[in-house]
Amino acid sequence: MVRELRRLLIAPERLAAGTTLALAPEESRYLSRVLRYGPGERFAVVDGQGQLWSAVLLDGPQARLEQPLDQPLQRRAAASPRLELAVAIPRLDFDVVVRMACELGVDRLQPLLAEHGALRGSWKAARWSTILREACEQCERLWLPQLLEPLEAITYLGQPRTALALLATTRAAELPVLGTALAPVSAESLERVALAIGAEGGWSPAEAAAAQSAGWQAVSLGPHILRTSTAAVAGLASLVQWREATSLGR
Repeated sequence: MVRELRRLLIAPERLAAGTTLALAPEESRYLSRVLRYGPGERFAVVDGQGQLWSAVLLDGPQARLEQPLDQPLQRRAAASPRLELAVAIPRLDFDVVVRMACELGVDRLQPLLAEHGALRGSWKAARWSTILREACEQCERLWLPQLLEPLEAITYLGQPRTALALLATTRAAELPVLGTALAPVSAESLERVALAIGAEGGWSPAEAAAAQSAGWQAVSLGPHILRTSTAAVAGLASLVQWREATSLGR
């Protein structure tokens, strides 16, 4: 029954006041005008931190949770290991990457400013945050992925890595395919796995050198040259499938 309730993602700090919730104008408008809900209609409230309550719409822009804050209707632990997807911001399609990454199960999304990527200043962090929240509601996730501030690719790739860090690379001979590289790895021993996807022009020599020095493992995503958005989705899907398969065996 809970799955059938439309969801609103409400930040945890807004839930701290108690079971009566003041709705933001856009939330009230969505419930009353888009869904055509009236007083007494039920929906679900998710805090993005693994918890869900059912709620009842009240008169005015308010709602009431049907369970105490410390007794949510659903509670789910965060998936492990956490999956971090770093993507060189492309000239097109990054909105699609954000949405699909959320739907697939990413935990942290790191936009990168790569030498061969989009022009500086072309990112839209507020828009991406909105897309991420809406995708989280739509795909019925209880955990909101973390969207990090855009970072220079060479800086990000040059940070020393202790966890598994995989660098998607093209036009390099004898690289293991991502699935092959993951096969012998036990998820139980890892807290985080990172996958970096470059621009459609590839990583620059400086970026590739920084990654190699920091301990990134180069992998292939297959025999064809992929668009950045395609590579991001395909690579993340492989990571999620690997995590799910290893978790079933625990």
